[in-house]
Amino acid sequence: MRLSPEGVEAGKILSARRESIAVRVTELYFEAHPGLENKWKNARTKCTEDTMHHIDHLAEAVKLGQPALFAEYAAWAAELLAHMRIPGEALSSHLRILAGVAVSELGDAGGELVIPHLEAALAKIEAAPKLSCYLEGTGELDILGRDYTAALLRGDRRLAARLIMDAVERGVPIREIYLKVFQRSQYEIGRLWQLHEISVATEHYCTASTQLIMSQLYPHIFAGEKKAGTYVGLCVSGNLHEIGGRIVADFFEMAGWNSYYLGANTPAACVVETLRERGADVLGISVTLADQLGAVGDLVETVRRDKTVAGVKILVGGYPFNLAPDLWQSVDADGTASDAEGAVHLAGRMVDKAPREMWT
Repeated sequence: MRLSPEGVEAGKILSARRESIAVRVTELYFEAHPGLENKWKNARTKCTEDTMHHIDHLAEAVKLGQPALFAEYAAWAAELLAHMRIPGEALSSHLRILAGVAVSELGDAGGELVIPHLEAALAKIEAAPKLSCYLEGTGELDILGRDYTAALLRGDRRLAARLIMDAVERGVPIREIYLKVFQRSQYEIGRLWQLHEISVATEHYCTASTQLIMSQLYPHIFAGEKKAGTYVGLCVSGNLHEIGGRIVADFFEMAGWNSYYLGANTPAACVVETLRERGADVLGISVTLADQLGAVGDLVETVRRDKTVAGVKILVGGYPFNLAPDLWQSVDADGTASDAEGAVHLAGRMVDKAPREMWT
């Protein structure tokens, strides 16, 4: 997919002028809603900060020509605000003002490109369903997921670990535990945070505990014979939600690959050095939010420029790529997959090193 030069330029302008645009939007919003300033402490400051976040996501979506990305972000923001007792109409009003200011600011440099993104966002806010629990169901792993999550939320990491190890001893495949317990538990914890039912500290505790418990399974994961290729995985700069990327790396390991997971915020030059030193076949880049896509493009460009790693295939994945299936082309990657299992099979086809059929 070839990016529109007009869209790229418009997105860059929005990013460069985000603060001044945010200040102007806030001024107009409070002119239209004069009573709000006395309702919340530091209302103007918070409104300006939120508007800059809106602009970050809007700019990235405009650059890529993907209204679905901004629409999904707007729906997420609406749900978050709803549980702060701020109605969706307030966000819709705010986004209409943002649209007017952005169009005026861009003028002939792409003002018309903003409109489809804001229209998609307003429609999504109006139609967005309420977030539902990720741990419903009556199967063995559904029950395990609920019990595991409940233990973490109580701060009982030992019980959570014991539940997982008992399941492994009963013969439950580790890949099933990863997909149907760890992953869904993290989704549910994120949902509870978004609904303001748990604190940031609790969310961090649950995530850190899951990472620790995952590490306790590594003697099982790393015991298999390595017959496939070499995989290097990381979370792109700015993405501190590491578990998704770690799960993908562990799935490669279970499928017979040598995997090297670099975590978050690894400098691009160090990524290239690791690819070269490890003789990597595949680089996997994990993303959580649309405003991280610029960093993905920058990293891919850095890797592509270095001829010593020219043969490395680049896979990208995460929520934005699931929303827009053709988005991987926009960042010059070689492909994407909707989950860890799909990533392993796609990589195997790309480098002609098929994963093992039997999983640990």
